[in-house]
Parts: sequence; C-alpha cells; structure tokens
Amino acid sequence: MVYDFTVSEEDSDKRLDVFLAQKLGKEYSRSFIQRVITQEAVTVNQCSLKPHYKVKRGDMVHVVVPGQAPFQIVPEDIPFTILYEDEAVLVINKPSGLVVHPGAGNKDGTLVNALLKHTQCLSSINPVRPGIVHRLDKETSGVMVVAKTNAAHLSLVQQFAKHTISRKYVAVVHGCLELDEGIIDFPIGRHVRDFRRLAVRFSDSSKYAITRYKVIKRLPEVSVVELTPETGRTHQLRVHLAHIGHPIVGDTKYGKLPALSRLALHAKELGFLHPVTKKFLVFSTKVPEEFSDFYS
Repeated sequence: MVYDFTVSEEDSDKRLDVFLAQKLGKEYSRSFIQRVITQEAVTVNQCSLKPHYKVKRGDMVHVVVPGQAPFQIVPEDIPFTILYEDEAVLVINKPSGLVVHPGAGNKDGTLVNALLKHTQCLSSINPVRPGIVHRLDKETSGVMVVAKTNAAHLSLVQQFAKHTISRKYVAVVHGCLELDEGIIDFPIGRHVRDFRRLAVRFSDSSKYAITRYKVIKRLPEVSVVELTPETGRTHQLRVHLAHIGHPIVGDTKYGKLPALSRLALHAKELGFLHPVTKKFLVFSTKVPEEFSDFYS
C-alpha cells in the first residue's frame, strides 16, 4: 500500500514515526511503522531518514507498506448537505455528531463513508482518508471542503498551511465576555496530566495559536461569539475559550457539565481559492436550530 502526505504547520516538529502513527491511525502499530522506516520504505523529500527525524512544514512523506493492506472503507448512506460541487471540489455542511474519517474506534459511520456513497471521485493522496484536506471535531457542525482530485487536494492543503483559507465560526460560551472583541494569543500543547487533552502551555513543544473573537450577543449566563482562527491547531477554539474562563457550552472535555445536547460550535463560513478557476469562493451556512434559543 502506498501513502503520500504533506506535512502541515500543525504537524511540524513531530517525530517521523509519531507523525505517521497519527496519520495512519489504527492501520499499523508504531513499532511496525518504525520498522518500515528503518527498512527505507519511507522517504521524506525523496530521502530515507530515521524514525526520530523531526518533520517540517511542507515535507513530502512517501510511504510504501509491503504485504499488509488497510481495511476497506465501505460506502454508507449517511445524510449530509451539499452546498456546492464541481469536478474538483465538494463543499458540504457537516452535521454535529459525525466523525470525519475512519480511525481508532471508528471504522464506519464517518463522513468519508458517506462521501463514498455519494461519489467515487475523491482524491487518493491519502487512501485512508479520501478527499479529506481538513477536519472538524465530531461534535462541531458546519462548512467543509472536500477534494475530488489530487491536484485540488494539494492546492487546498497548501492554502491551509499558508493560512490563506478564511474561516468563521459561531459559538455559545459560558459567561459574559468583558470586551466586545479581542485576540486570544496563547500557545497550545499536550496537557501535562491527560494526553487526550490539549491545553495552553508555554513549552518548547507547544505551537503558537491565535484566535480572534467578536461578541454578537450577551445573555445573562452566556454569550454568542463569532470566532476567526488565524491558526488551525487541534481543539484550538475550545482550548482558547476555556483558558480565558469562557468554555463553549456543551464542551464536556474542556468546559462544564453540558447545558446543551451538543457542542455549541458551528463552522459557519469557509473561503478558499478554487484550485482550477483561481476564484476566491466563500460558502456559509445558517446557525443550527439547536442554537436558536440563544438568538431569539
């Protein structure tokens, strides 16, 4: 099996074996990946390197895994809304509760399964995650772009890496923010006691992260805010808002006991340069009905 990856800024400085273990998910063990690397079946920018090599943004990682095939991704009839589609890209509105791609504990019932039911024309750069160039958390709903060709995939990955993609989210957070708008500028790293969580950390391994916020509405116990991430760290918005004392409503990982049946975070707008036409396109969706009580 052959895999190709382009290292994003978020993955920069990770060990090569760790990077591949995260990308390949449950398919192969870390020890197996290390063995493949030492057997020179993995190249970075066409060079064979050691498992401890720290990957850099823009590195092209090529993997050839002999004699072992990953599980087959089965198309499934899972509903999702299509906002736009042409021969190069597919723009969708992902519902809350839907995992984006197969991985540990999620071999089926994912967005990828649903996409394959809709079309077989998806980028194949990462066969485990066909078409996927970015992710939303399972609990987060909203706009996503999917690549239907490998050329579109590479173009979109570059745009995300260079932060030229425009993104806006809406969230309901606990408490009333003092300022009408502001910037949250804190680095994010792995939590010191719980490896499954991230946290604001000032360490060499942390990644810089910047989030802009604007208050849309204040209520007695919560605020509705518009969020613009300038970087794309995992759980960035959830970690940043929790750190300043205003966790997102419904966030059981970083916040309080749920006051809503879902995470109150929605990716309402996404803009990108079309890989073929070179026109900058912007797509938006309505705020979910579950948020309506906070807008009335």
